[in-house]
Formats: sequence, structure tokens, C-alpha cells
Amino acid sequence: MADNGRIEPGSHYPSAADAGNSITQHGFKITTRKLPILKAEPIEQMTKRLGIAPPEMIFGDNLVSIDHESGWGLQFNTYDALDQVDKTGGSMLQVAHSREWQSTREKKHEGITEVVKPFDWSYSTDYKGTLRSQSPLFEITTTPIPLELLKRPDPILFFDEIILYEDEMADNGITMYSCKIRVMPARLLLLCRFFMRLDNVLLRIRDTRVYVDFGTGEVIREYVAKEEKYEVVRQKLASRGQDVPAQLRDPNNINDLLPIVDKSLERLVIR
Repeated sequence: MADNGRIEPGSHYPSAADAGNSITQHGFKITTRKLPILKAEPIEQMTKRLGIAPPEMIFGDNLVSIDHESGWGLQFNTYDALDQVDKTGGSMLQVAHSREWQSTREKKHEGITEVVKPFDWSYSTDYKGTLRSQSPLFEITTTPIPLELLKRPDPILFFDEIILYEDEMADNGITMYSCKIRVMPARLLLLCRFFMRLDNVLLRIRDTRVYVDFGTGEVIREYVAKEEKYEVVRQKLASRGQDVPAQLRDPNNINDLLPIVDKSLERLVIR
């Protein structure tokens, strides 16, 4: 897949025709599909296609799609999210973090070298969604998502939350990619979040927000990546007198404690 997120020949944009939930607003069809965890045979097929060992829990049939009657479409699906994971082992949470994690694991389990494969075992992804083939591309912009409009008490016509994949990192934390979408009469907001907590090492959040204004056809996509050392966040939470273990389990509780390490803002208008 290209960096701009457009589907390339040989890739895929899974059909959402058999999805369980959908709503159509002003020519935009919003669809979510939430199915059980994959069984052994589909997991084996996905593993061969990806070329890496899969996470513990793969919801490979789950997806969120925003499709317009003009033919434009943006989708978040499990395969493409995992396909963006580094398969060379070059990132590995940076070499220092990888060694630290491996060192702590060696104290608890023998044969850890067989667990740490030459790919990013945290399943970190900078996946921003998959564009339908022939869809207009996003362009860099300075126009932010209009938060004030989203704070209005508009009725929510449609809401859903799905998980694409999850892994407990051999009981040393959690890594998960999930999506939440809410549709109001005049607009929608989709938040797709990668969250990784590697105990005693690192915390990482990568958020992709997609805002759609039904009246103007404006689509804004914002990507924000944050991360911080585990101990730094733990100390900040402790200084607040909070239940640190409980706070660390919910990315919403620590999001404001992580500095931004990457950010992009894109926009297009669908006619």
C-alpha cells in the first residue's frame, strides 16, 4: 500500500455488503461490521499473506467504511492495519526499548529469543485507513477539525465501536487497534486508535480522526502519534494520587500525558 493510503493493485477493499450496521446521510453510507474472532484456517491464510506472526486476537472480518455515492470511500480494516506493521524488525520500538523488553522477559521465561521475532512484535501501525480505488486523494491542509461543532448537543443517529486486533504481549502489556464512530444529522466523527502499553518500557497512542461534513462534502483526516516512557507516565499519575495500574489500562486517562511525536492534517471535498 502506498503512503497516501490508496488501494494498490493486488490489495483489497473488503466488501461491507453483509455488514450488520449501516446508515446513510446525504449520500454518505456509514457501515460497521463486527464479527467474532477469526478461526484457525482464516488466521493461517492471513499469516501467509502478511508474512508475520499474527496478534493473539484477530477480528479479521471487522471493518468501518465511509462510502459516498460518487464512488469515494475510506475504510479501516484489520488486514491493512496489520500490513502497515514493520516487517523488517528495524523499528522494534527502537533498539534500546527492544533490548530492555527482552531483558525483562528473559528473567521470567526461558527461550525468549524464540518469542522475539524479527518484526515489530508490538504490532505498532501508523495505518490511516484505506482509500477505495480511484478515490480522490487527501491533500495537506491547515484546516483543523471543527471541535466546537462536535461539542454541540446534536442527536447521535448512529454509534458503534469495533476492535480490529488485540494482543497482551506475553502478559507484559497490551497492544490494540480499535475504532469508534458517531454520526450526527449534519456530520460524523470517526476515531481509530492504536494503543500500546509495554509495561516498564513505553506507552504509545496513535490516533486517526476522520471528520465529515455532510452538507459541504468536506472530509478532514487528522493523525496524531504520541509516546512516552512508562516510568515518566507512572510518576505523573502517582503525583496526582491516582490508582496508577487502573489509569494505565485506559488510554483516555493518559492521553494528555504523552507528548506528540508525529502529526499530519489532510483534507478533501467530495462533490
